[in-house]
Amino acid sequence: MSDWTSLWYVWLILLLVFLLLLCGVSASCIKFCCRRKRLPVESCPRHPCDLAVIGIDSDSTAHSTVT
Repeated sequence: MSDWTSLWYVWLILLLVFLLLLCGVSASCIKFCCRRKRLPVESCPRHPCDLAVIGIDSDSTAHSTVT
């Protein structure tokens, strides 16, 4: 069995993986804490909308020109 201390690249890879995990957990905690402290704000206020509905019979001229 080889000596683990001579395999410096294995320790380097493990250290990099640990640092990436630590950064990910820290970023998630910071994002969660900032989201909890912020007040909920609507992105855009809601305005009443007008909706127009036009009924077309099968006998109308608009329907016969489309088909």
